[in-house]
Amino acid sequence: MSELAQQVDTYRQRVDTYLAQTFNQRPGLSQSLNAAMTYGSMQGGKRIRPFLVYATADLFNIPLCDCDALAAAVECIHAYSLIHDDLPAMDDDDLRRGQPTCHIAFDEATAILAGDALQTLAFELLSQVDSPFNAHQQIAMIRTLADASGQNGMCGGQALDLAAEDQQVTVAELERIHAGKTGALIRAAVKLGALSHTEISPEQLTHLDQFASAIGLAFQVQDDILDIISDTETLGKPQGSDQANNKSTYPSLLGLDGAQQKAQQLYQESLQALTKLDYNTELLEQFAHYIIERKK
Repeated sequence: MSELAQQVDTYRQRVDTYLAQTFNQRPGLSQSLNAAMTYGSMQGGKRIRPFLVYATADLFNIPLCDCDALAAAVECIHAYSLIHDDLPAMDDDDLRRGQPTCHIAFDEATAILAGDALQTLAFELLSQVDSPFNAHQQIAMIRTLADASGQNGMCGGQALDLAAEDQQVTVAELERIHAGKTGALIRAAVKLGALSHTEISPEQLTHLDQFASAIGLAFQVQDDILDIISDTETLGKPQGSDQANNKSTYPSLLGLDGAQQKAQQLYQESLQALTKLDYNTELLEQFAHYIIERKK
C-alpha cells in the first residue's frame, strides 16, 4: 500500500470514528432525524475534505487528535450539501455512493432536516468550549467554513449551476460555478488545517489557497470526465447525469482531450504553489496527482 493510500485510510478511519461517536453522543430529539444524519454522512465516500484538513495540519506537526473536530465539521457540511443536491428540487438523483439517496431511504422532509442539522452540527463542532484552539483561531475557522458554505461559496455555486441548466456557458463561467460549488469547501478544508497552526503567515495561507484552488477545480474537471468515460457501478452514482440534466461541463466545452489537458494544467499549478512552502509537501503532491488520476 502506498504512503498516500495508508494516510487516506488512517484519516478516513479517524473522521469516521469521530463522526460515529458524535452521532451516538448527540441523539437529539428525533431518532429518525439522527438516523438520516448518520445515513447521509456515513455511507462511505472518499473523505477528501477531511484528508486535506489532516494533511495540511500535519505540515505544521499539529496533533491529529486536535483536528478531528475540524475534519468532521467540513465533512458534515459536505454531507449536508450532497443530501440537498440529491433532492428532487435540485439534481433529483436517487443513487449516491452506490446506495439510495437520503430522501429515497427516508423521505424528502427528513432529508431536508438532516441536511439542515448537519450544517448546524458543523459549527457546533468548531465552537466547542474544550477546543485545543484559542478563541481567535476558532473564530477564523468558523468564518472560513461559513464563507465557504454560503452565498459566496457552495450555495452560491449551486445557485449558478441550477441557473445554467439548459444554457450554454463559457469556460470562465463554468469555473466560477465550480469554484463555488466544489472548490470553496476544498479550499476551506485546507485553510482549516492551516489555521490550526498559531504561527501561520499570510504568505503561507496564500500559497496553500493557490494549491487548494487548483486541486478544487481539477477535482471537478475529473468528475466531468468520469461522468463520460466511467459507469454507474464504478461511480456509485448515475453515470451521464450531467448530460441528462443539460449541464455544461468541461468536456462539453473543451472536448474530452481538452478537459484532460485542463486537469493536467491545474495539477501543475497545484504543484507550483506547493514549491513555495518550506515544508515537506510530498503527501499533498501525491494527493494532487490522485485527484486527476482517480477512477471514481
